[in-house]
Order: sequence, then C-alpha cells, then structure tokens
Amino acid sequence: MAQSPGEKPSILVQLDPDPQPSAFDGVVAVDAGVDHLFRHAGVQPEQVRDLVFGTIFTRGVDELNRTAIFVGGSRVADGEALLAQVLASFFGPMRVSVMMDANGANTTAAAAVISASRHLTLSGSSALVLAGTGPVGQRAARLLSAAGATVRVGSRDERRAASVCETIAADLGSAVLEPWAIDSTDAAARALDGVELVVAAGAAGVELLAESVWHEASTLRVAIDLNAVPPLGIAGLEVTDKAVERHGAVCYGAIGVGGTKMKIHKAAVRQLFTQNDLVLDVDSIYQLGQHLEDNGNG
Repeated sequence: MAQSPGEKPSILVQLDPDPQPSAFDGVVAVDAGVDHLFRHAGVQPEQVRDLVFGTIFTRGVDELNRTAIFVGGSRVADGEALLAQVLASFFGPMRVSVMMDANGANTTAAAAVISASRHLTLSGSSALVLAGTGPVGQRAARLLSAAGATVRVGSRDERRAASVCETIAADLGSAVLEPWAIDSTDAAARALDGVELVVAAGAAGVELLAESVWHEASTLRVAIDLNAVPPLGIAGLEVTDKAVERHGAVCYGAIGVGGTKMKIHKAAVRQLFTQNDLVLDVDSIYQLGQHLEDNGNG
C-alpha cells in the first residue's frame, strides 16, 4: 500500500467466523498492498466489539484511515452478523472503513453483472438468475434489478424465490422481479423463454441447466456460470470460458469471471485506506467495479 512520508503503515484486521481464517482473503489482501494483516478466526458476534475497540483506539482520529476491517468467512449469514456488530461498535469519529465479502459473494456477483454488461444493455433486458435465493444469486438479482433489468429469480422453492423478490423490491422500490419455481427440465425451459441473460449461482457440483435446454433458447445472448466444480451449473460451458460464443450466446465460466472478481476485490481493499468511514457492501463494490470497467481495468 502506497505510504506517504510520515504516514502510518496500513493495517487490515481480518475477522473470520470459520475455525481457520480464509487463506484466499489473506493472499488477496497482501497482493493488494496491505502492510500488515491481522487475522482472527472463529470470531463470534459477541467478540466483535472488543476487537473493534482494539482497532480504533490505538491510532489518532486523523490516522484511522490507515486501519480497516475485512469481514470474511465461508457463510454469508455469519459474515453479515459480524458486520452488523462491527458497525454497531463505531461511534462518532471513532470508526474505520470496513468491507464484507464472506464467501466472495459481493465481489463475485459484481463481477458477473459487469461481465454481462459488456455484451448486453442491462436496462430493459430480461434476466434469469438460477439458484437466485442463495447468497450470490440474491446479490446478482439485486444488482441486475438496480440496473433496470427485469429479473426472474429461479429456485426449486417458489416461496423462497418470492421472498427474495419481495425483499429486493422493498429495498429498491422500482425493481421488477418474478419468482420462478424451477424443478424440472421443462420448468427451466419455460423460465428461459424470452430471457437474454442467465446467471447460474448454485452450489458447487450441481447442474442447474441442461445444454439441450439453453441451446434452444432463441433470445439468450449471455450465459454466466459461477460454479467452478464439475458438473458445472450450466452444462456445455467450460469453467475457463471468457466471452466464448456457444450456441449463439456469449459464455463465461467461473474462471472467466474470476479475473474481474480479483481486480474488484484488490481495488476494494485498497479503497478502504482512502478514508475511515467507508462500508463496502455489494452496491458500493459494484460501483467500484463499474469504475474499473469504465477506465479499462475490469
């Protein structure tokens, strides 16, 4: 991290609820230029306040921009609980910037939507998010909705899909979302009818869309699969696909999206040290990714 003469070194405090802190998040922090990385594992919500106090009381207010907090972990709900406690522990000027990217959900969703935007005008488009009730799927649906797309939220459980639609619509106001129950090949084919973009955000090793279904979808222009473990979520794609045309659609696999995700993740970590009051969530991380894209760094 670039350090001006007389400036304190940058410190990133990594809070992870898992038994071992994420090596991935630690490596990205180092590669982003963090001077010192303090890693805490097995963090529970009731332990957060003391960790935050130890973080904010050791430097002067005018130096707090050189300290930041990263909330990670493999389970997004746990990460969100830690983030809530971090924010609740701040008061007045005693705060540092914080980023939450548990399971890579925020950076992955942002990278997927940005990848789609290279080939499709999102505003006015029609999108289907498979496994749309999962952490990455919900975020992708939110970002697409905010960009003006009509979004079909696909799930095996239509009630869960409807709940996600209601939550996003209540938050965004003007969003147009539709819950879709997708529990068969026929249901998947119906959900794809008229869709220009499909994003598969399911669990590792679970096929969500058969190749025989999506290659017949005449309106489909972009297909993105965020699962890197075979079988892939969208059959017929390759994990390394990056803007590869298949059956008339531009395709991205998880590694194809991964380069953009990594650039966004590193840029977000660096941004934490520009001021002491940032909260980098999915919306702000996406905005940062758009800025990188607009400047040819996506």
